[in-house]
Amino acid sequence: MKRLHFLLVLCVLCAAVASAAQTTPVRFAYLSDIHICEGNPRIENLRRCIADINSRPDIQFTIFGGDITEFGADHEIVMTKAMLDSLDHPYWIVAGNHDAKWSESGCNTFTKVFGYEQFDFEAGGIKFLGCNSGPNMRMAPALLPHESLTWLDSVMTATPKSQPVIFVNHYPQDTSILNYFQVMNTLKKGNIQLLVGGHWHKNTILDYEGVPGILGRSPDRGKEVGYNIIDIADGVFSAHERILVDKEGRVIVPEDRKPWYTQRLTDTPQYEPDRAAGRDNPYGLPLNYPFLKFDANRDYPQVQEIWRSQDEGDIGCGAVKAGNYVLYANEAGVVKALDARTGREIWRFATEGKVFSTPAVWKRRVVIGSSDGYIYCLSLKNGKLRWRYRCGKSVLASPVIQDGIAYVGSSDHVFRALKARNGKLLWSRDGIAGFVECKPYIDREQLVFGDWANTLYSLDPRTGTVQWTWQTKGSRMYSPAAVYPVKAFGKIFVVTPERKTYALDARTGQQLWVHPGGRESIALSPDGATIYVKTMFDSVQAYSTTARDAALRWETHPGFGYEIAPTPCACSADGKLVFVPTDKGNLFCLNAEDGSLVWKHKISVALINSIVPLPARQLLVATMDGVVTLIQY
Repeated sequence: MKRLHFLLVLCVLCAAVASAAQTTPVRFAYLSDIHICEGNPRIENLRRCIADINSRPDIQFTIFGGDITEFGADHEIVMTKAMLDSLDHPYWIVAGNHDAKWSESGCNTFTKVFGYEQFDFEAGGIKFLGCNSGPNMRMAPALLPHESLTWLDSVMTATPKSQPVIFVNHYPQDTSILNYFQVMNTLKKGNIQLLVGGHWHKNTILDYEGVPGILGRSPDRGKEVGYNIIDIADGVFSAHERILVDKEGRVIVPEDRKPWYTQRLTDTPQYEPDRAAGRDNPYGLPLNYPFLKFDANRDYPQVQEIWRSQDEGDIGCGAVKAGNYVLYANEAGVVKALDARTGREIWRFATEGKVFSTPAVWKRRVVIGSSDGYIYCLSLKNGKLRWRYRCGKSVLASPVIQDGIAYVGSSDHVFRALKARNGKLLWSRDGIAGFVECKPYIDREQLVFGDWANTLYSLDPRTGTVQWTWQTKGSRMYSPAAVYPVKAFGKIFVVTPERKTYALDARTGQQLWVHPGGRESIALSPDGATIYVKTMFDSVQAYSTTARDAALRWETHPGFGYEIAPTPCACSADGKLVFVPTDKGNLFCLNAEDGSLVWKHKISVALINSIVPLPARQLLVATMDGVVTLIQY
């Protein structure tokens, strides 16, 4: 009887293995980094590829691996969708950094037009998974959004351990993406076989600590136009190119080339999650990469967290303190109030779109924008809606409030002033060339902000009349759009992605001086005498605001390395300390007198969104991966 039972079990197991191994042949096209924008030859290159794919009835579907647009603009997404809909078979798509960073809709249009941010389907017995990659709307290293990671975890948990899984994401899943270790550990819960990406624009074979990975080419590489065809047959995955235009720009009769990558798939999991936890590593992070290490927290024990709150989603805005409340919003579109003493949630209010706008508070009212196109005013006490104002497009910018008037830009090329009490529109200034995402500078004399069309504006706060405009040259990616402008001694100071610091005459907008260094992060000392600028290459610069020309007081190299976070620096109330955020969750404290390091502290692995100095040597800090924390130093 026991022998019979053993044989039955063995037959069942063999049948299960055989079933898992039996796959029907699969053939699909794979394209990445098509970067569609108006007037670009990439449009014709994509059309060539689509026409050729349609001429191949053996191709069952197509997958696009991100960066489908150049600037994430609404019209680019709509135009690309129309082109991809000309395919004769189904296709699946994920967003890349170009689709997310400069999205005037706050990444809503991509989801609305294509209908999803993640995909999950089966073909030939293989599970195909794909999702977006962030950070959304922020210049920083790649970060798989928390909500996408949660989705991935749920799908991998529900997928049979014997079923092979192929994961598609725009970025390489190595140190190119800050929470790669979480992604890899999640995929290792099941039978992950291969990771497919793009971003590098060329066919590349990678090894993610033992897990195979490939990156696919863009349709155009120089004059050459082509794409990849993927075959899965008899348990073997293979990728080969199909070239339509050769390197000399000549249209040729395409022939399927020999595979540049092959891999045998298995029906059993090959990898185990890799976790290392402990007092100095509470998140179970691998210890072999410097940007993940929490050593500084041990080296500077005077810096302690009073409380820490982990949101269920990513946070794309800053946190602010108002009385006994800490306010912020997550990328799921939920505005939250925490108890400032304990970090416990008090109330929440859900909008209908992602939120990247940092809340502003006036008396007992909270004003914030949402990518659903509304400006909201909520009760500080309980989060109930006081009023909302409908704009033509997403409201990604952060409001400022002066004398009971809320000032905020939007993506519909309009800047508005509304009464904070009741939402009544006082004035609107149309004709803003690009969309607005920053927090403006305001005083009695002027309102200053930038857009993503290379332009910095100064408006009259009373009427919205344009006082002056100033522009950067070259690519719109050099726009003064993410920087929070500061003002001192009759000058406006901004830093731009072209790695320059500018001083402008506050009254006329005339450029007074420019100096190499910086990107988008700047702070003004409490006395207004000094600006502090974080550069991309491990340095912080201090300039005099009173000098006629660029006067560099000091430059220091704190050790944060290559750095692109646009988050503003901050100063202590007494002006003795400068707090410098990074895109990898590290916070540096410098002596304002000479730039020497006072302490450093690691909060998370992701971009720091905001630093708010508070009395009693405290800091309120929020990070992109959903951490809000109160720090004592």
